Amino acid sequence: MGIKEMFSLARVPSILLLGVLYVIYVLIGGVVFWKLEGDLGEKDIGLLLVNKQKLLLTYPCLDRGGLEEVVQVIQDASKVGLSLKSNSTADGFWKFKSSAVFAATVVTTIGYGNMSPRSTSGQIFCVFFALFGIPLNVVVLNRVGKYMLVLEQNICDFLEGKTGRRRCSRFFVHSVSYLSGAVLFFIVPMLVFQLHEGWSYSQAIYYCFITLSTIGFGDFVADSNPDKVYPEWYNVLMASWIFFGLAWLALVINHCIDILERFNRYVKLRWGGCKQEERENHDTQPEGEDELKQPPSTQ
Repeated sequence: MGIKEMFSLARVPSILLLGVLYVIYVLIGGVVFWKLEGDLGEKDIGLLLVNKQKLLLTYPCLDRGGLEEVVQVIQDASKVGLSLKSNSTADGFWKFKSSAVFAATVVTTIGYGNMSPRSTSGQIFCVFFALFGIPLNVVVLNRVGKYMLVLEQNICDFLEGKTGRRRCSRFFVHSVSYLSGAVLFFIVPMLVFQLHEGWSYSQAIYYCFITLSTIGFGDFVADSNPDKVYPEWYNVLMASWIFFGLAWLALVINHCIDILERFNRYVKLRWGGCKQEERENHDTQPEGEDELKQPPSTQ
């Protein structure tokens, strides 16, 4: 067996190429973030040090130790959702609605970090709650995603039967699905967050993606400003948006994965992989169209 055949059987070329692309992609991202945020971070640190010195000069009775105590009080207040400006939200984060949203961020693995259990019993409960809640969330989202695929497939079949054009019908349905999902899960929430949170449009759209992708940095968190009074429906809207938005974005990511898999097959073909295996992969549907036409079993 030659070296070329061994590489083909082990799929070394495509794995190495994808690995190199992955590393390059991550390094490019690091360089871009470094250039975009590095200088700004240095300016922020310099401005912070200047303001610190001005504060110590303005209030001579406040020494460095006292300043650290003030900072600690502010940090503790922000962790429990207490506003230092007024007592209008003295009950803090752990109200029923905000606690329910927190539970949703646990099982969806978003984990903003703006609030977390501090008692021993709460931390232990969080472990077991996440242990069973995360798999349950995956199963439910998978089921919702399958229903979305079934609906999309049925629309494709209907248009294909009317027009007789398979690719055009699929392209049209996918395009409408992406555009409507972008409007429903990004544009509309962006407007809502801009109105009720006071964020800019770029900050709101950034928060939408960071949340629905479950990255959850925690630098922007909706419904967490203790100085704002939110409407009663705000928590329910957020929970619904997170749940269905996760399912929709998961479908989009699956489509991106499919594109990468097609690229992987193309690379294997170009590198002299097994052509017979390639033809079989092209003839095989990932999910099976006949299966997609049937709704998921409710058992």
